[in-house]
Order: sequence, then C-alpha cells, then structure tokens
Amino acid sequence: MNGGAVAIAVAAAASALVVGLATVLAPSGEASGPAQLAQAAADAGGYKSEPVREFKRAGKMSGYLFATPETQRIQDDDFENPSFLWVDHGEQMWTKVEGSEGKSCLSCHGPAAKMRGVGVTYPKINKETGKLFTLEHQINYCRTERMKAPELKWETTDMLGIAAFVMLQSRGLPYDVAIDGPAKPYFERGEKLYHTRRGQLNLACIHCHQTNAGNYLRADLLSEGMISGFPLYRLKWQRIGSIHYRMEECYGLVRAETEPYGSEELTTLQLYLAWRAGGLLSEAPGVRR
Repeated sequence: MNGGAVAIAVAAAASALVVGLATVLAPSGEASGPAQLAQAAADAGGYKSEPVREFKRAGKMSGYLFATPETQRIQDDDFENPSFLWVDHGEQMWTKVEGSEGKSCLSCHGPAAKMRGVGVTYPKINKETGKLFTLEHQINYCRTERMKAPELKWETTDMLGIAAFVMLQSRGLPYDVAIDGPAKPYFERGEKLYHTRRGQLNLACIHCHQTNAGNYLRADLLSEGMISGFPLYRLKWQRIGSIHYRMEECYGLVRAETEPYGSEELTTLQLYLAWRAGGLLSEAPGVRR
C-alpha cells in the first residue's frame, strides 16, 4: 500500500470513529442518548459551511496547494477529515457548564454561529488586559474570568476541540488581523522574529517559507508557511495541532531552543504570520502531510 492509500485509509478510519464517539459521549463524558446529542447540537448552533475551494489570493498560496492530491482529498471532504473528531468534541464543550458561575460558552455567546468572523481576527489585543491574545488565550480568559473554571492546557483535546470548533465558524472568510494601534509593537517584533536566524542551523522562517518556497528539502516540498488551515490535522502527527505546535516543531528542526506554548514570542510571531496570510480564506480545520 502506497503512502497516499495509507493516508486515505487512516482518514476513513478516523471518520468512522467520529460516528462511534458521537453516539456514546456527552460533554461530561457520560453516556447520552440520540435525543440529548441532538439537543446539544441545536444549542451549539454551528455555522454550516462547505470546505474551502479557493487557495490562492493576491499572489499568496495556501499550504493546501503544496500538499499531495491524496492529502487534498482528505481536507476536501468533512467526512474524511480526521480534524472533525476534535471539532465534534468542541461542539459538545460549547454547551458544557463548568466553573463556579454555572456557565458555558453558550451562556455568554449564544449559538456558535454568532462567532462567525471572530477567529480570523486573532491574534488581537484584549481590551481588558491590553495584551496580545491568541484565540486560545481568549478561551482561557473567558473560562477563568467569566466561568470561574480552570484553564485548559494547550494542545489538549479540550483546547484543540473548542479552538477548532470556533475557527470552523469562520471557514471561508479571509484572514484580517489588526497590526496598528496597540498591536503595532507586537507586529514589529513578530516581523523581526520572522527574519531572525536561530538555532544551530542558523536559519530564519524566511529562508524556508519565502526564499525557498516551492523547493524541496529532502522529501518535503516547502510551502509559503501560510497559517490559513490551523488548527489542522497533520498526517505526520496523527492528530490535530495548533500553529504554536507547528512553530515549536520548526524551532526543533533548526535545532533552536523551543518556546512554551502561548509565550509572547510565539504569539507575536503568530500575529505576523496571520498578517502574511491576510486575504487568504480560513480553511480550518485543514489537513496537511
């Protein structure tokens, strides 16, 4: 069996698991019947959208165009896309009451469809703290300040699930982050980081994703490093991951000291990457090799 066939087989198996999990798990992890699941889905009220079909705008190219046809086909079909294991979990979490305030995401925001257009504006300045927040930062801020619930750890099923579910609401909308006003110092630092050499290999982001985009690094075809598919499922990881997880991986590849998830360095770099992707349509949750 070749690599493409293996990838498709893995995605098909994962899609089958979605159905199985959805019939036995409620937001609390307890058994639930079809009627309860149907009501939870109605309360969550997610925006219904089709997978993105446009991957090039203003000369910018999504990583989708650098993927193999087999990988592209997995993203093109929501039933084949393994990311929806996490999306379905995030949809359940939207209505899950947690914390001493007895609230859920639904309590403040209403149906998730009202979040359409929100995800593509992150990272952005949180008006209450004046700090640059990713979507994950904002999720935890809502939990600790509004719900009085514990923070979610980055890269866990819970965090990736709710982030992927929220980003799905903006699928098909262009990235549009603010880089002026209070965001300007963060943007300038992110731009500098993008061009800064690091690690034992003495390489910067620009060397792979701008100077050599479209060239091969051994067996890997280097993309332009656009983040329009995140959070996304990577066949190499066999799971979904955030852009911070991917950046950590890049740090490791150039043999640089890694940064903690959610650090100011990764967040400012993400702002610059989101600006680079400006105009490209959000594909989240995407699929890559």
